[in-house]
Amino acid sequence: MQGFDAKFRDFPDYIIGITKEIWEDRGIATLHRYYSDDIVVRSPASVVVGNQNVIGATMATLAEFPDRELLGEDVIWSGTPETGMLSSHRIISTATHAGDGVYGKATGKKLQYRILADCHAINNQINDEWLIRDQGAIVRQMGWEPRDYAAQLIENEGGAANCVKPLSPATDRPGPYSGQGNDNEWGGRHAEILTRIMNADMAAIEETYDRAAHVEYPGGVTGHSFGAVDRFWMGLRAALPNATFTIHHQIGRDDPHMTPRSALRWSLHGKHEGWGAFGVPTGAEVYILGISHAEFGALVGGDVKLRREYTLFDETSVWKQILMQTGAE
Repeated sequence: MQGFDAKFRDFPDYIIGITKEIWEDRGIATLHRYYSDDIVVRSPASVVVGNQNVIGATMATLAEFPDRELLGEDVIWSGTPETGMLSSHRIISTATHAGDGVYGKATGKKLQYRILADCHAINNQINDEWLIRDQGAIVRQMGWEPRDYAAQLIENEGGAANCVKPLSPATDRPGPYSGQGNDNEWGGRHAEILTRIMNADMAAIEETYDRAAHVEYPGGVTGHSFGAVDRFWMGLRAALPNATFTIHHQIGRDDPHMTPRSALRWSLHGKHEGWGAFGVPTGAEVYILGISHAEFGALVGGDVKLRREYTLFDETSVWKQILMQTGAE
């Protein structure tokens, strides 16, 4: 871990450790040390530049959710300490909505939701980030539907012309990291599966997923087996049937005492032209940032299958893009 604090045993320890230090140990000021001054943090909802803005957003979140915990499930990573490393970090977060904030008046609701975040780090600092919270799960647990929450957000932010613009190629900002991951076979296998599905080859699901596959999808949805996988990916692709699918980053890992696993960061960019996950086709131009993790294994006779999948995108930001163009009536 050349260039990193000696207290961290390896890169996953660094990622999990600083997350706890910042959020749960209230070391918010350590962001001056752990985040570069000009960091670019992209979430589906917006693009934030500079660690001072990240500190402000962190404090606002903790004011609304003061007991928030972030439990690190996995860190799938590539690179070297000398050249920089990219972590794809999967988290389960628990929190109580105990303060007023972006989600409205405090409800006292207990929440649980996932986060997937890709972070580039070098010399003990993160300088580039892609962050997806399961906003669909969050708002549903508070009693909202994602579409209604997005409509309220647009109104609160001054209408479609003035509201905060979601992430898109037009609002994105370049950061220092331009890598595309590694060439490990598991990342390649995962990328091939997802590319087949996005090219409407839905037969890939029964061919490549385990029959008892466990899957976790946006909205806090847990599913098992082929039907759950097909419903999710078919619903997404059917809504944007002609959108361009791009894999931006691909990692595969073989680590001791862990199953073979992979992380993909991808996007769909095009028009909401079909019936699917977002209702009546509107023709609105939509950009979806997604991150997917997968775990592989052979339960029977060396026949390797995708056994666990975790995919996130932000449903509320998709609805915000649609409503900004079509109206929130």
